[in-house]
Order: sequence, then structure tokens, then C-alpha cells
Amino acid sequence: MERFLSTWLVSAVALAFSAWLLGDRMDIGDPNDPATQRVITLLVVALVFTLVSSIIGPIVKVLSLPFIIITLGLALLVINALLLLLTQRITDAFDVTFFVDGFWWAVLASVVISMSQTVVAGLVGKR
Repeated sequence: MERFLSTWLVSAVALAFSAWLLGDRMDIGDPNDPATQRVITLLVVALVFTLVSSIIGPIVKVLSLPFIIITLGLALLVINALLLLLTQRITDAFDVTFFVDGFWWAVLASVVISMSQTVVAGLVGKR
């Protein structure tokens, strides 16, 4: 449970950084909402993203393993972008504001998120 909570919070920081970096191409929450509401929205999006990445991600990656090997790992960029877009679709179903402006922006966002998660997890793990 502790590992899931730390992964969730690391994902929240990574998603927030990615949304900040990509500007209008990736939004989490309504800009007119108060700060507490935006933080709650960020935490909900991070929760959905963590669940999607933890449950669906490994299944898709195992099924795509030959393609991942053939593309020397570049297929992982596509898989991660699709997981991010799936997160967008799920949060939309629950009326949570999360927006990524298309597939290629999702690819870029997934790269930023992966790099951010690595940095934040490294900082959190070095206490």
C-alpha cells in the first residue's frame, strides 16, 4: 500500500510538471477553479493514471513485447501515450477535467512524465 501511495504522489507531481511544461496542450482542472479544487482534480487524474499504468500497462506491454523488441523500445512511447489518452477518456467519463491535445502531444507528455517520475522517485527515495 505504501508503494502505491508513493507511486500515486510521484505521478501527481510528474503530471503537474508535464501540464505546466506543455501549457495549453495539456490541462488538468479548470483554470477558473480555486487552488484546492485543482489539487483535488490533479490527485484524481494521478490516481486514474496510476491505476491504468499499474493494471493495464503491464498487460499491454507483455502482449506487445515482440513489437517492442523489433522497434528497439520505441513502441513503449506509443504505449505510454495511449495509456495517457486512456486516462483522459476515463476521467472524462467521471466528469474530471483532463485534456491532452492529440496523440503526438500525448507522446511528448508521456516522455516528460516518465522523465519527471524518474527524477522525483530518485529524490524521494534518497532520504
